[in-house]
Amino acid sequence: MITALLYTLGVVVFVVAILVSIGLHEFGHMIPAKKFGGKVTQYFIGFGPTVWSRQRGETEYGIKAIPLGGYVKIVGMLPPGAEQLAEEVTLDAQGNQVTRVRKSNTGMFTQLISDARAAEWELVGPEDDGRLFYKLPPWKKIVVMAGGPSVNILIAFLIFLGVYATYGNRTLEVAEGPPVIDTVSECVLPFGEEGRACTAEDPPAPAFEAGLRPGDQVVSFNGTPVTGWDQLRELIRSNADGDATIVYERDGQQLSGTTSTTVEARPTSETDETLTEVGFLGVTPTQVVLTERGGPIYTVQQMGTMFVDTVEALATLPVKVYDVGRAIVGLQERDPDSPVSVVGGGRLAGETVSQTEFPVADRLVFLLMLIAGFNFFIGVFNFIPLLPLDGGHIASATWEALRRAWSRVRGRPDPGYVDAAKLLPVAYVVASFLLVMGVVLIIGDLVVPVSLT
Repeated sequence: MITALLYTLGVVVFVVAILVSIGLHEFGHMIPAKKFGGKVTQYFIGFGPTVWSRQRGETEYGIKAIPLGGYVKIVGMLPPGAEQLAEEVTLDAQGNQVTRVRKSNTGMFTQLISDARAAEWELVGPEDDGRLFYKLPPWKKIVVMAGGPSVNILIAFLIFLGVYATYGNRTLEVAEGPPVIDTVSECVLPFGEEGRACTAEDPPAPAFEAGLRPGDQVVSFNGTPVTGWDQLRELIRSNADGDATIVYERDGQQLSGTTSTTVEARPTSETDETLTEVGFLGVTPTQVVLTERGGPIYTVQQMGTMFVDTVEALATLPVKVYDVGRAIVGLQERDPDSPVSVVGGGRLAGETVSQTEFPVADRLVFLLMLIAGFNFFIGVFNFIPLLPLDGGHIASATWEALRRAWSRVRGRPDPGYVDAAKLLPVAYVVASFLLVMGVVLIIGDLVVPVSLT
């Protein structure tokens, strides 16, 4: 009963934290937009049907039924197209002037752009002329669009800073000195299948046959004194399928075992997962927990490493999502390091909080790091320079600034505003991918979830 309650608590805390993060992300857009004189008509958390809303001034604040994102509506994001579109002023039922955009019907993509402009300009009145987003200076557009993801990265920074400064950054490292064995495999399992139980078809591991057991300290390998795990690892790998005499200490007594290493495909190194045929014994070293504490500079350094890892992960994201899809239909096992949705994050949070055998501080830190990690990923992801992501608008505003500056240098007329509407076909493709990715990951987190155990 207590475990179930703790699991639920973990899920609720994680979901609420993500919703708060989404809300702060949208505030990161809305506040500078209003400060720069822009008109923000809507601020919503979620998508779909409106659950609750309230009007405050010219902005409607509310919550929608599907809590998988949020948005702010800034009037005038798309400029009118001079070539394909023309404005016309009509009167509504109350006699007020309304600016409408006449649509063009030449080609599918042109029609999509035309429809988007028309929908945008249905909200624009004559009084909004000086407050349209596309008319803001490029640097203001960049500040508005960068505000959202920057808030997520700031949230991550504050959480990481709090953890690193108090609890510390804890990592597992191989203990220094003569290698002490932590685990001994009973059988030889192919790389990637180490988690499963041994079967009658699996050959016995050489280390197990030689009599090695957890806690043994290796003294020498084939007559070569061993002083550290890296040395022992290289001796084993270079031994191929040759004979091996291992001298080790157990309870203060020196013993010896004889076996033959076997050849197995294993990663070239800890950082390179390219498989290479090498000698295999079947032991892992004892590891110790190293704690490193630091302040803001240390936190920035760690986040720099995280940024590189995140960019590398984003480069392979489509492939990883595809692999999750294959796991859903049973074509392969799900990679424990595969991406997860908010549903998967909630499950991990619930599992973490309900692990009563671990100290409360460890569980709390894991939950905080999970929340920080999601915020950091959301922030970096939104800076990708593709519409409809924030980075797409930043790239558009940056190009506008560069184009105008170059025209001034060359003494040419101002080229005008960059028309982000022309990139809408790309935005629809990216949005479709994001939708498919979200559905695949949510189904994967329900059918073949990533688990801590």
